[in-house]
Amino acid sequence: MPKLLEFFFDFTSPAAYLAWTQLDGLAERTGAQIVWKPMLFGAVLKEAGNKANIEVPAKAAYTIMDMKRCADHLSVPFVWPAEFPVNSVPLLRGCFVAGEDKVFHDYVPAIWRAIWVDGKNLNDIAVLHGVLGDIGLDAPAFLEKCKAEDVKETLRVHTAEAVKRGVFGAPTFFINGDEMFWGHDRLPYIERALENLS
Repeated sequence: MPKLLEFFFDFTSPAAYLAWTQLDGLAERTGAQIVWKPMLFGAVLKEAGNKANIEVPAKAAYTIMDMKRCADHLSVPFVWPAEFPVNSVPLLRGCFVAGEDKVFHDYVPAIWRAIWVDGKNLNDIAVLHGVLGDIGLDAPAFLEKCKAEDVKETLRVHTAEAVKRGVFGAPTFFINGDEMFWGHDRLPYIERALENLS
């Protein structure tokens, strides 16, 4: 049986970043194929009648502290960016352009690290240009491609798919299109479920 692990994510989610840091190891151990599903987190939250933790005063400070705690537990670098939230719309569209340009596996790590390791303000176009330039991309040309209507539509389709399938937060995972798991802390359960597939 194939082992497909769909990963619905948005770069603005610290929990999705933490999950991303673990995916390569999980895929290597289980033989799972990661299916990348960029989605617009804010739109998913709105459709689900949900709010990001950072929008709830009683949860905001705790969330920042807890994400740092989780990163320490996983032994991965983590900073909370000074400029938050991140406008992730162009960054998510960039995933599709990067896929077309065969640079997806350079682009995605660069964006994750820029936000959650280096604390860079990717809302600043000059900073974003620098991050893209560092991985050898022509930043203005790349970002112009992100404005194409088919790229915009692909992100809308991914987001609508997430809503239709019951996604209400990030990260969300599906194993072989069926069993759903929410949250980076569910990765041990995901790994066990993948190992049990024959």
